[in-house]
Amino acid sequence: MYGILAAGIYDWPIIKQISWLLGKVMNVIYNVMDGGLGIQNIGVCIIIFTIVTYTLMFPLTIKQQKWSRLQSVMSPEIQKIAKKYAGKKDQASMMKQQEETNAVYEKYGTSMSSGCLPMFASTAILFGLYPVIQFIPNHVQRVKDVYMPVVEKIMSIDGFQKIMEGFGSESPILMNPKSYDYSQADTLVNVLYKFPDSTWNALVDKMPSLESMANSTTETIGHMNSFLGINIGETPMTMLMESIRNFTIGGIILAVIIPVMAGLTQFISAKLMPQQPQADTDNPMANSMKTMIYTMPLFSVFIGFSLPAGLGLYWAASAAVRSVQQIAINRYLNKKSTEELIAENQKKAAKKREKKGTSAKEINQMAATSTRRVERKSNISEEERQRLLDRASELNRNAKKGSLADMANMVSRYNTGQVDEPAANESDSSNDSSENRSSGKRKNKEKKQ
Repeated sequence: MYGILAAGIYDWPIIKQISWLLGKVMNVIYNVMDGGLGIQNIGVCIIIFTIVTYTLMFPLTIKQQKWSRLQSVMSPEIQKIAKKYAGKKDQASMMKQQEETNAVYEKYGTSMSSGCLPMFASTAILFGLYPVIQFIPNHVQRVKDVYMPVVEKIMSIDGFQKIMEGFGSESPILMNPKSYDYSQADTLVNVLYKFPDSTWNALVDKMPSLESMANSTTETIGHMNSFLGINIGETPMTMLMESIRNFTIGGIILAVIIPVMAGLTQFISAKLMPQQPQADTDNPMANSMKTMIYTMPLFSVFIGFSLPAGLGLYWAASAAVRSVQQIAINRYLNKKSTEELIAENQKKAAKKREKKGTSAKEINQMAATSTRRVERKSNISEEERQRLLDRASELNRNAKKGSLADMANMVSRYNTGQVDEPAANESDSSNDSSENRSSGKRKNKEKKQ
């Protein structure tokens, strides 16, 4: 699962910059909680961080919800156009279909990209959130400082890199030595951050000199990473398997709390999303949304068990925040009719066009103008125009044989179905004369012989 979600994601363009910015937000939250309130708990900071980021994304969410509501109204018209041009792959039909589709979006004051841009922005932010939650010490300096003494001690031991690579390549850490440089302190900090309690014991067995420092570090980390008795740096699946082996009911309950919360909050969030009044069999988007209501909660439970509890906590908190936001959005949109939303969109679209230098009135005039029927005004008089046409006709009639004008006249007569009798007679006479000349040449040749 790590390979799917974290394979190079931090190095993607834009994602890295978003992660850096969100990491600064996380660092500020932790510093305020620690310095101002004396709370050193990463789980609480993750919840506050989730609330802050989703509050910043709230305007994008509202815009996307508005577009989705308009899309439900536009969809029948767009599908009708698609059926009209179904099977037509020629360029003219495809251009006509595009024009009619754009006209529908223009009528409702929106565009094809109106719903995509908020969705892409939200997706980029969500991808940027993942590295921040996954690698807290990279972004929160005070958390990193807790690990640095033991990291420096580890780096002073001969053969530390080989030992740490062995721990890092195993589950649940799964930081491939081919992708991470284990000679760097930051890499070792991230590896230790993912250590469950049992792995710390294995590390002390490999490096006995770390025992006292490892004990003090794990004590501090246990306080920072504990949320409702759950170690958020450990995967719930690992905790569940260990609790089953030890037959501890309390451990089993704690292990399943976050995955169950993630699935439940995701289901509530999906149910609160606006649904179509009736299933549209011709609309694949509506059908996929109906399917996601039940598949996403199951996927959330899987995520909750597979990833560290901190990521599962973020997943559950984000779904809870989205549920609250969705309730507010539904109340806001229910107060407005679809006609009001269309009118608002049309006004905004008109303002954007006017800012670009073209008013809506001018655009409507241009759209109503048929370029095929445009009458071009001439500066010459009618008499002068007629004189020029007569002159051109005379030159055309008196064209020299074999000239381009003569050839053009022949093509014109052929295209209009006119029979050029003189040309035919002339061709026959020329053939007769050619035969006579050939006959005369043969007779002269016979006389010489």
